[in-house]
Amino acid sequence: MSIKVIETKLGDVEYSTVGEGTPILFLHGGHSNCHDTLSHKGFDLEKFQLITPSRPGYGRTTLKNNKTPEQAADLFTELLNYLALEKVIVYGISAGGLTAIELASNYSNRVSRLVLASTISKEWLDKNSRTYRIARTMFNPIIENLTWGAVRFFSFLFPQIIARSFFSQFSAKPMHKLNSDDVKELLKTLKHYSSGEGFLNDIDQNIEEDVINRIECPTLIIHSRNDSSVSIDHPEHSNRMIKLSTLEILDNEWGHLFWIGQDSQESIAITMKFIEE
Repeated sequence: MSIKVIETKLGDVEYSTVGEGTPILFLHGGHSNCHDTLSHKGFDLEKFQLITPSRPGYGRTTLKNNKTPEQAADLFTELLNYLALEKVIVYGISAGGLTAIELASNYSNRVSRLVLASTISKEWLDKNSRTYRIARTMFNPIIENLTWGAVRFFSFLFPQIIARSFFSQFSAKPMHKLNSDDVKELLKTLKHYSSGEGFLNDIDQNIEEDVINRIECPTLIIHSRNDSSVSIDHPEHSNRMIKLSTLEILDNEWGHLFWIGQDSQESIAITMKFIEE
């Protein structure tokens, strides 16, 4: 995997690339960055070029003047121009969903297909909620390094305990003994997490309703009924608003992170069938 930082007229973009073939632009979720490869599972690297930029405020991608999903979509269009890519498949994940929606809506000539995987599609957190207040405290740029540093330290000492604490944040399924391979996959993903300034920006984002209504490309909306991070009304909203959309609801173990677990093969098969149609 190659990681680079480029300068554009709208700011710096850090991104990773791997594979060859049909280009897919991955817009990662909260706390993530261009190092995240969990959502790459199932893609044949001889058939697909997987491009994952760090979203604004994450990694080395500029947040200033790129704070809204619309501005982020403009920034990533500059990345596509740099890479000389006329059209891509856009794969939005979790909090990256709003930027994916803006990109597909505002640059319809650049997006052939859209995947919304566990994504938000409107305002995410109530600013008066306890969850919002906790997020602003724990993931403030001043202390988020300490938060994630503690997670990584204790993951090494007590992997099952850390995995169980995150499982309940991602899945509404009852707590149970977690498969050791699943734990390893989760902790491998968490190893790259860093909130930077990006997560606090994410939880304040929203889009105008007419934006999602303008999307014209074929769209796969894939979400878990057991997702405890993003409620089911988000994919239902996307499905109502996007004309050429298909909604797939999973009943998987890991909820929000449907790339983990033995049942992840179902979500991968659904996604690949849509992309290869």
